Amino acid sequence: METISSDLSTKLEAILFWKAEPVTIKKLSSVLEVDENSVKEGLKQLENNLKGRGLSLVQTNDEVMLGTAKELSPLIEKIAKEELSRDLGKAGLETLSIILYQGPISRADIDYIRGVNSQFIVRNLMIRGLVERVDNPGDARSFLYKPTLTLLSHLGTSKIEDLPEYEQVKKEIEAFKKMSKEEEGEVKEVVANS
Repeated sequence: METISSDLSTKLEAILFWKAEPVTIKKLSSVLEVDENSVKEGLKQLENNLKGRGLSLVQTNDEVMLGTAKELSPLIEKIAKEELSRDLGKAGLETLSIILYQGPISRADIDYIRGVNSQFIVRNLMIRGLVERVDNPGDARSFLYKPTLTLLSHLGTSKIEDLPEYEQVKKEIEAFKKMSKEEEGEVKEVVANS
């Protein structure tokens, strides 16, 4: 039983680290193909394993995520302040543009458009108050990201549609997504026929 619990807690830690956002116990149960009570036991084991380390388990009744150990909060706050004072960089601006012109948009779609994982960039934009996470009405297991009013205010616009070349850029992104999906379909067809 100890080995199973330890193995489960290791898997839970990996999933929570990778997601870097709240995950429901139900979702963890589904992904790991174990019952919810087993997940809860694994989370207890993980919580014990994290004692004295830099991470802690943050939980509500039905969601869980990894967070910084509270005794290290001042250190993380210092780093966050330094991070916030730096430029967004090319990746940050690219991601912000996608959210502005395509939002509300899922992180998976942002990743798809950019071709790389955008998890930390999206998190950084949220910390800066430039984007916000909202529930996804089409999929309760995920979130959508959209620009904040603060961002629109910084850009000097009162609504998204007033962004420069809004319609043209939105159409170009849609065309890119369509073309990419068509190419994906062609590759799958070639592979299937091989």
